[in-house]
Amino acid sequence: MPFRSVLLVAGFALAALNLRPAIAGVSPLLDEIMDDVGLSPAGGGAITTVMVVCLGVFGPLTPLLARRVGLDRTLLAGLLVIAGGVMLRGLDGAPVLYLGSALAATAIAVMNVSMPGIVKQHFPSRVNLLTGVYVSCVVAGATIASAVVIPLERATGFGWRGVSALLAVPALLAALLWLPQALRRQTGTQNGPRPFGAVLRSRTTWYVTALMGLQSLTFYVMLAWLPTIFVEAGLPADQAGYLLSLTNLVQVGTSLAIPVLAGRRASQVPYVVGAGLLTVLGYLGMLLAPAAAPWLWMIVLGIGQGASFALALLIIALRPADPASVTALSAVAQSVGYVIAALGPVLFGFLRQVSGGWTVPLLAGLGAVGAQIVAGWFAGRPATLGKANL
Repeated sequence: MPFRSVLLVAGFALAALNLRPAIAGVSPLLDEIMDDVGLSPAGGGAITTVMVVCLGVFGPLTPLLARRVGLDRTLLAGLLVIAGGVMLRGLDGAPVLYLGSALAATAIAVMNVSMPGIVKQHFPSRVNLLTGVYVSCVVAGATIASAVVIPLERATGFGWRGVSALLAVPALLAALLWLPQALRRQTGTQNGPRPFGAVLRSRTTWYVTALMGLQSLTFYVMLAWLPTIFVEAGLPADQAGYLLSLTNLVQVGTSLAIPVLAGRRASQVPYVVGAGLLTVLGYLGMLLAPAAAPWLWMIVLGIGQGASFALALLIIALRPADPASVTALSAVAQSVGYVIAALGPVLFGFLRQVSGGWTVPLLAGLGAVGAQIVAGWFAGRPATLGKANL
């Protein structure tokens, strides 16, 4: 493989690794952040809420930026803004904490939407493989960040502010690797197609959006509440944390393998349905016997949720015929999807509060997974969404 291609893939993979640490790195440090800044539990939870909302609200900026400067330079700008955001939030005071978090999340939103278009633009004959690389790197970035921030804090003695600033290092390194690609002449952006209207008129767009939103909702619900469910089922708190790490780790391998397999077929329906059914089994395990075989439930849930996320992004990259249409579809599906996802943990907690237990929330989660399977059935059917027939 030519050196330029190696550099391209390396920069792409490292950029993908930066799409979750700024968010995942908050949770392990949250108690310390709240004590230091003087935040209430609601104020501490609002950090993550603000970031997830930004993922949904600011994704539509991406097609506009891509038309002006190109996808490659949009990605470079996103990496630099992530670095600036995580450094800013380590400064003194709650306002800069929220502002820095919002800046980092806005950059992540833009990059989230950019990545499927970059796959289509640079790797049109290997969409399935590079989608797998991209998604597995996203999941790995979240897993690594949540696992290393506390040991890194202890090893360096920097405190949460210094550790937050250190998250800028991989973003700057990715920007350095991506810089040669961004400096190349950008083509087809100023006078390219404007596919947003056609995308919004397509029924397939809304099937894909529903799939993206519902699988994100069921994922963020478990990310937020899974350790609490295990603790209330009688497991020690440290074991509950390990179980969350296990399900995230399982998703890394799953999200790499599934797009490679599913991308070889015209229809992704069997994979989407299978992933949804595995997620159902994971939820059922949590509902019926959370403490009986927790490691098994987490492995099954990790396979189901990792595959669902990977398939949603693969379908976004496969269906349209050109990078501009991929970016437009990605903007709609991910923006609406993350707004839906942001509501999930709040509604789940509300159902827990009013019902007094986890049965009603988990049944609601199963209903969401059922809707996810239906949406995936329609989104996964063979289709080519070109500029003329979106």
